[in-house]
Amino acid sequence: MLSVKNLDKEKQSIYNCLTMPKLKTKSSAKKRFKVTKSGKIKMPQAGKRHGMIKRTNSQIRKQRGTTIMTKQDSKIVKSYMPYSLRG
Repeated sequence: MLSVKNLDKEKQSIYNCLTMPKLKTKSSAKKRFKVTKSGKIKMPQAGKRHGMIKRTNSQIRKQRGTTIMTKQDSKIVKSYMPYSLRG
């Protein structure tokens, strides 16, 4: 691959027109989700922000940690992260 730094201005503009633009990862997705080794999406449990007094102790215990996202939703999230290793 050519190094863009070594080219003069005219050739550099031609080179930039021929190459594909870089895809951007949605910063909200990279903060909230992780991709596991098998390609599944790991996310924090939902429903833990407020209203914990009315929840039972077993509900609160079950909502600890993370969970695996459903296949349908993970398809959408993977489209937000084009450069995830297993996306």
